Amino acid sequence: MRIVSMLGAVAVTFAGGVASASTWELDASHSQVGFGVKHLMVSTTKGNFKKFSGTLTLDDKDVTKSNVVVDIDTASVDTDEPKRDEHLRSPDFFQSDKFPKMSFKSTKVEKQGEALLVTGDLTIRGVTKPVVLKVEGFGPEVKDPWGNTRRGAVATTQIKRSDFGLTWNKSLETGGVVVGDEVAINIECELIKKK
Repeated sequence: MRIVSMLGAVAVTFAGGVASASTWELDASHSQVGFGVKHLMVSTTKGNFKKFSGTLTLDDKDVTKSNVVVDIDTASVDTDEPKRDEHLRSPDFFQSDKFPKMSFKSTKVEKQGEALLVTGDLTIRGVTKPVVLKVEGFGPEVKDPWGNTRRGAVATTQIKRSDFGLTWNKSLETGGVVVGDEVAINIECELIKKK
């Protein structure tokens, strides 16, 4: 009898844990994965990726127990300049034929005031490094006219592309280089709750 009671308690606890979690899919048609990098040391070239997917498993009772996974199609890079985009797909940069995906998998979520700090493993060209995303504007749930539940957020971070083997560059006669090493990443997220 005691064993039955214990099993029942475990089942209730497990069910409660499952009930407190919700799954959210990144709505690619209303989201953007963007980046910016210095060009010739005088301006910032911006671009984005057209194809990506992501899933957030949200612990509704304790957000720090949540996790997120994002996959990005490197061949979908778009900077509004076809020749530059082709160069970015080449072995000098993403080498998209060999490394078609880059990915982010969270390992820790922390609260920082109204924001969240999401630490995770970022993999580019087969190289994995820890990065921290600052997530802001993680608003309340809203219902759209079609019965879906949505919420949004903005995630930002900064990385060094050389850490991931993206080292192509040219030196300038006046000093400096053609392409900066630091890359600013900005992700505008709109998420749909799975039913």
